[in-house]
Amino acid sequence: MTGVDRIAEAFASARASGRRAALMPYLMGGYPSLEDSRGIIGQYIEGGADLIELGIPFSDPLADGPVIHAAGVAALRAGVRVDDAVVLAGEASQAGVPVVVMCYANPVFARGLQRFVEMLVRAGASGLIVPDLPLEEAPAAAQTCQEAGIALVPLVAPTTPDERLGLIGAQARGFLYTVSLTGTTGERAALDGDLAGVIARARASTDVPVAVGFGIGSPGQASAAAAAGADGVIIGSRLVRAAGEDLTGLHSLVASFAAALREPALG
Repeated sequence: MTGVDRIAEAFASARASGRRAALMPYLMGGYPSLEDSRGIIGQYIEGGADLIELGIPFSDPLADGPVIHAAGVAALRAGVRVDDAVVLAGEASQAGVPVVVMCYANPVFARGLQRFVEMLVRAGASGLIVPDLPLEEAPAAAQTCQEAGIALVPLVAPTTPDERLGLIGAQARGFLYTVSLTGTTGERAALDGDLAGVIARARASTDVPVAVGFGIGSPGQASAAAAAGADGVIIGSRLVRAAGEDLTGLHSLVASFAAALREPALG
């Protein structure tokens, strides 16, 4: 089974289990430490994760807000490197959950696109997100990932023009990462009032599931994203912040997000 197939199966299984949207918690590889990351992966799976997004620490993370940025800096200072994070991805995959690796373009192309994708395949990762890879430079990466069975997951934003949205959506594999707001990652007091419209535009552009991320920091917001039509909900900064404060509470926190996605939509 390819990584693309594993991702599709995870979304289908979430629906079949009665969940309105698949739950995809994020962790920064190597934060607070490599050993802690292994424990976090276990707590995510036990808490109800359908997929996991695993970030590779990078020195200039343009799309990340202060919490994830600080976690990446801490991991780098502790000596965590690309190979270490990819090993974590493999361990999570072996535990039975599809893993989507989030890595900025510099580490990918510094190693060589083909070599980097081969690393992911050997580890058992299912997908790759490169947030600073523009549409115009994506075809080579898309072809390499496609041939390897790895899903190259693109991002779209509320401000993405219709024509560009259609081109990105047509190339998406695994799922379409739909940013819920303009700006960087991070918790917000409220979601975009037109999130349903943002999701509808994204869905009209693609045949793969639409997963919403950026700004979802509470079970209520996760529930609202599912009610707005999201096929998947990505939780990042809230969990990274919790990992830095109290690792023992992560299981129950993830479980609360999972429970919110099982509840019937209000109204």
